[in-house]
Amino acid sequence: MASVDVVIPNYNYGRYLEACVTSALSQEAAAVRVLIVDNASTDDSVAIARRLAAADPRVELLLRPENLGPHASFNAGIDWARADYFLLLFADDFLVPGALRRATAVMEKDRAIAFCYGHAVAIRDDAPLPEVAAQPAFPTVELMSGRAFIERFCYLGVFQIPGPSILVRTSVQQRTGHYRTSLPHSDDYEVWLRLAMHGPVAALDCVQAGIRTHAANRSTDLWTHQSLHVLHTAAAAESFFHHEGRWLDGAEALRKRARRGIAQRAYWSAVSHALQGNAEALRLLNVAFRLSPFTALVPPLGYLLRRRDMMPRVRSLLARALR
Repeated sequence: MASVDVVIPNYNYGRYLEACVTSALSQEAAAVRVLIVDNASTDDSVAIARRLAAADPRVELLLRPENLGPHASFNAGIDWARADYFLLLFADDFLVPGALRRATAVMEKDRAIAFCYGHAVAIRDDAPLPEVAAQPAFPTVELMSGRAFIERFCYLGVFQIPGPSILVRTSVQQRTGHYRTSLPHSDDYEVWLRLAMHGPVAALDCVQAGIRTHAANRSTDLWTHQSLHVLHTAAAAESFFHHEGRWLDGAEALRKRARRGIAQRAYWSAVSHALQGNAEALRLLNVAFRLSPFTALVPPLGYLLRRRDMMPRVRSLLARALR
């Protein structure tokens, strides 16, 4: 039986904490250990965490007397982990039944895989956890080399990966190292790029996790003002290619390709916002032209062809234009 260490960072998410922890502890076919890292919450999080730990010896606690920020929680979890696999699960998210069994089965079959991920369902505000349809025991798996994973990011300028679905081989995570505090909102992107330098990446065609969106999410402002998300993504790419990524063959060409990919993503996002009459369109265009001035001259049509979700996006854009 594979072992999995699940780190649950928490700050004032007491209302979600028990459901999150239960979703991890109830996973079958995996020896699970949970570490709740609380960053000096001012709600009832600590009382709930202590009750959960008292009820199940698999739950351990790191209760900080002061808030050291999310990076300290992530990195403490990396240092704490000793199981075969490592998963970072925010306290407002959850794992669907069977997620760890499916993920560990794929990674046990191919010991070279650095990490795997699946799809996620969305849940809004304080809604109860949804009923998720039974997922295939042996889902279709797309296996790509670490290099191909990095190149895909460079061409698209974004990751379409739900964070709580990512299961990492612990030895790879600890070789990769800590989350960088210099990247307050794109630290995960940069870590995923670094992880991919250590082996292949597996994408599971099944739902593995749930992501809750609400006003207190640390990424809420980034999705409201998408130009900020684009800028933070560009910062993650620059950091990666300035540090570990500089050792890749053709690193400078990849860095430039990532810059263009991020600019092209910003361009089409600007078009979408413009069709909705949203002022964010101008900010996105400004970011796109700053990252890649060529986009001001020639619309990057090739970018749409590289997106797997091209046709739904084109249909959506046309519908908005017609309206």
